[in-house]
Amino acid sequence: MTGQITIRFYEELNDFLPPEHRKVEFVHSIKQIGSIKDLIESLGVPHPEVDLILVNGESVDFHYSVQEGDQISVYPVFEALDISPLVHLRPVPLRTTRFVLDTHLGRLAAYLRMLGFDTLYRNDYDDVTLASLSVDDERILLTCDRQLLMRKIITRGYFVRARQPQQQLLEVLERFDLFNVLDPFTRCMHCNGIIKPVDKATIESHLLPRTREYYDSFWQCPDCHKIYWQGSHYQRMQQLIEATKRSNTRIVE
Repeated sequence: MTGQITIRFYEELNDFLPPEHRKVEFVHSIKQIGSIKDLIESLGVPHPEVDLILVNGESVDFHYSVQEGDQISVYPVFEALDISPLVHLRPVPLRTTRFVLDTHLGRLAAYLRMLGFDTLYRNDYDDVTLASLSVDDERILLTCDRQLLMRKIITRGYFVRARQPQQQLLEVLERFDLFNVLDPFTRCMHCNGIIKPVDKATIESHLLPRTREYYDSFWQCPDCHKIYWQGSHYQRMQQLIEATKRSNTRIVE
């Protein structure tokens, strides 16, 4: 079989396309009947980035078999528009605030933990482990690897476009509309555990002399035992958080 379809990708899905196919409807030749998921990924767009597909004006799922003459529109996850009356590609919402990050996003992982988000990260996670954690723990996979995101089992994922960690943080917060659910300084930036107040006398022997002299309030991670206090590092992180909040471009009603 040889035929043609017309297709258009919307909003940030265009990031994955060559310039001549961005933000325009274009004709694409098909040689055999296959799923619309395979068609979309053959054009370079990872399926976890897609939340709505219209074929000839009707919503379809990833299993739809592409037919000659189909007019296809592909949309990303909607954050500011309720499309619940339409058929979604997943039985449950895509978005949750639990993340797993690939090995290239260590600083972003620390920033997300700083803001209170449940974030798994290790620099030795391989692709199989990352995919399994995303599926088994229902975590959003954040990655800079497009091929990883195209793994069949992954349903929750996002390709991080920015390369500078603070810009990556803003990108993720905006993409998943998380500015109103920040809970800073509740998680360990080292291991992701929930930190808890700890009596100074309990950890005093582990403190440097100046820290022991000038600070009285402390928190500790029960998992890795890292100790936190509101020193100069805290002030720097607080400034980063405030700058991040000011960068929110969404309108909060």
